[in-house]
Amino acid sequence: MGKDNTRTRLIEAGARLVHEKGFNHTGVQEILRACEVPKGSFYFYFQSKEEFGMAIVDHFSEFIGDRMDMHLGNESLPHVQRLKSFFDEMMEYFRHEGCARGCPIGNLAQELADLSNTFREKLKQALDAMEAKLGASLQAARDRNELPSGIDPKEAANFILNSWEGALTRMKTEKSINPLVVFDKMIFGLLLGSRVQ
Repeated sequence: MGKDNTRTRLIEAGARLVHEKGFNHTGVQEILRACEVPKGSFYFYFQSKEEFGMAIVDHFSEFIGDRMDMHLGNESLPHVQRLKSFFDEMMEYFRHEGCARGCPIGNLAQELADLSNTFREKLKQALDAMEAKLGASLQAARDRNELPSGIDPKEAANFILNSWEGALTRMKTEKSINPLVVFDKMIFGLLLGSRVQ
């Protein structure tokens, strides 16, 4: 119980720091100080910083997946509205954060995908999982005639995720919520039709 709790504290503290500063700019000692774990304990739980990084990717992926599941599983709303409610929550989060940080998975992909095949594959799996959830929701919308004709759920999911990640990069660069507002307008006002209010 104690070991698992310490491992969780390391991952959560590390995830906060990595989201703020990036993986390569976050040191092991800084992580240990942040969660008040004794010096040297890190390697008791993780064989390397890379292994720790893999655990952080899992942590972020599970968190985002849980938020998506909560919204996409809301049976009181049509499927496209469920998608919009998820992105609305994310937009409000980034507004609250001052248009900083961005998507932790996207950030790590930009930082590490060209440097480590191990990280690249792990991050690809995380992005693929997000895309699959979007695709499943869009397929359900299509099955219920909630999508405009001609929209392929799988391709749309790929495009929406790519657009979102790009919008977050612009948001951080501009320090403005406007790229996310444009994303919302283009995706839910045009691509998926005007049925979403």
